[in-house]
Amino acid sequence: MSADSSRQKREIDQRPFLEATSEAKSRYGRFNLAVIGGTGVGKSSLVNAVFQRDWAAVGKGLPVTKGVRYYHDDSLGIWDIEGFEIGSAVPPREQLRNHLKTIEQHPRNEQIAVVWYCVKANDDRLTRADIEMIQELDARGLPVILVLTKVDWERNALTGSRRPTKGTREFISWLEEPVDENGQPITIPFARVMPTSTRERDGKGTGHGLGDLVAETLALSPADVKDAFRIAQRLNLPWKREMARPIINGAAGLAAGVAATPIPVGDALALAPIQLGMMGRIAAIYDLELKTMMSAGALAQLGVQITGQALARSVLKLIPGAGNAVNASVAAALTVAMGEGWMRLCEQVHTGKLDLAKVGDSWGDYVPGALDVMRKMTMQRVGKK
Repeated sequence: MSADSSRQKREIDQRPFLEATSEAKSRYGRFNLAVIGGTGVGKSSLVNAVFQRDWAAVGKGLPVTKGVRYYHDDSLGIWDIEGFEIGSAVPPREQLRNHLKTIEQHPRNEQIAVVWYCVKANDDRLTRADIEMIQELDARGLPVILVLTKVDWERNALTGSRRPTKGTREFISWLEEPVDENGQPITIPFARVMPTSTRERDGKGTGHGLGDLVAETLALSPADVKDAFRIAQRLNLPWKREMARPIINGAAGLAAGVAATPIPVGDALALAPIQLGMMGRIAAIYDLELKTMMSAGALAQLGVQITGQALARSVLKLIPGAGNAVNASVAAALTVAMGEGWMRLCEQVHTGKLDLAKVGDSWGDYVPGALDVMRKMTMQRVGKK
């Protein structure tokens, strides 16, 4: 290791990374989902498929009252509410009303944003208890998605598209225009009915309908928790990229400001707090807890790598007359390239393709090359025209 690198490793402070992660998590907050349904309806499988959190295995659910448990981490809270207790002297609507009153006594960051009311697709009809509970949820102003679970799908041999089998389609048609046994219309105030499966009929694969369920949940979420939901869910990566890119661009602007008066390559350490803060905010978007994944020394080593002295030197060699100074254009392009490399790494961890414990060792594979930075500089020039 060179003397410069040794000095940087000692001097780089990982606090901007940790503070940025903490600030971002606090700002985004927590998305709270209520999942209602009886035993065996597939609630746990549904939650695990969308959020990739095995609540049952983790066992961190806190029993709130009989029939209600609350599971949570930084970005996601799950209210697991059992279905109507058969044989109870308390009517189903009143049971649920009591549960909701208990939940309302909890802090604001634990309040329900959206409800998934889960019913097995082969049930064919909603019970009177189901209808009354959905009506109670609506009366409380809670948006309800009626989720049909364990749906069987049929595949069009020509187009490859899938749709629920005939029996489920008939169930959905009834739900959209429900009538009682006497043919009289019934009001069931749910926002959407969403057919889903978490596995193929043979028990393999990833199922169907989950992407639509995620999109509808986001659409129904209150504005102040939409970003928390984008962070908590694990199915839609483009949402996370859309959140990360403004952070990268903002960091590039700050880096350009630092280098408005060109700085020597040896002083590129001044860019480290900006880039570390950018990385911390992106890590929060991908719901990664790097503080527990990496030692302080490993975070500091990442800081050494992202100051980009060696990369800056290689870039400057390609710019006639640039000398050994980093100007605003180089600083911005370098920061954007670094940010996108870090975003790709976070995606690999987020999707389970990279072991959390290997982040520090793997970062070198995502450090952009000189040509990547040059492309960013070219894009900047084109954008200004």
